[in-house]
Amino acid sequence: MRIAVPNKGRLHEPTLSLLERAGLHVEETADRQLYADTVDEDVTVLFARAADIPEYVRDGAADLGVTGLDQAAESGGVADDAAAAAADDLVDLLDLGYGSCKLVLAAPEDGDVAAVEDLAGKTVATEFPNVTRDYLDRVDVDADVVTVTGATELTPHVDMADAIVDITSTGTTLKVNRLAVIDDVLDSSVRLFARPDVVGDAKVEQVVTAFESVLAADGRRYLMMNAPKDRLDEVKDVIPGLGGPTVMDVEADADGNGMVAVHAVVDERDVFETISELRSVGATGILVTEIERLVE
Repeated sequence: MRIAVPNKGRLHEPTLSLLERAGLHVEETADRQLYADTVDEDVTVLFARAADIPEYVRDGAADLGVTGLDQAAESGGVADDAAAAAADDLVDLLDLGYGSCKLVLAAPEDGDVAAVEDLAGKTVATEFPNVTRDYLDRVDVDADVVTVTGATELTPHVDMADAIVDITSTGTTLKVNRLAVIDDVLDSSVRLFARPDVVGDAKVEQVVTAFESVLAADGRRYLMMNAPKDRLDEVKDVIPGLGGPTVMDVEADADGNGMVAVHAVVDERDVFETISELRSVGATGILVTEIERLVE
């Protein structure tokens, strides 16, 4: 099975890190090498431009692809599940939680376009013509779409377009170029995509589970502690655990009192207060560790 991943840019390192944490260590490769093996002999990584990855998956050069929803939507149809997918659609298997951005409709602050309806009969410049046309169809506005390959935000100021559809993360570039956001076109993040015919394949499901376990572990911590058995109910009340803590009997303390070991998964944001409250109900030897993967 081949997984297509970005070969460079801001998505490259987070994707390699995700593969590593998921247990799919990528073997060392020479620069510019197209393929790389992983520790799983059945899984190969294919390095490609983020914008090309959807086509690699659609055409069968790869079975899975990691790239932005914006790139996948621009290349063709995207479905939420295999049952609803057309033959040439990509199936959006999993939101990987990074690379978040938006495609927005924007126009000059002092221009004639202040609402979507004002686009009628006007021109929109974008690097995402297919997404833009789909958007115009959704809002039932008839406008011309001009495809550009860079510096989209400059086109309204040189009379190439009345508005633009472009990617924004913070909005700073739009503000610098005196452009105001009129509407959100598409919320995007990095996703795991597959062809409909491989969804349900055992190896694909294994990869999805591995990625999900990494995402589930993010922001979670593992707490281990000893506590007096007669105060266990108080300890349980304190711990905002994942389905309740695990409790094991241990030897009595120095005074002969019964003790238990308590293990629990908690949200990272709760750790500070939780430790203080656990100490107040008699917990000792509290240990906090990071979690690499968590299969729920």
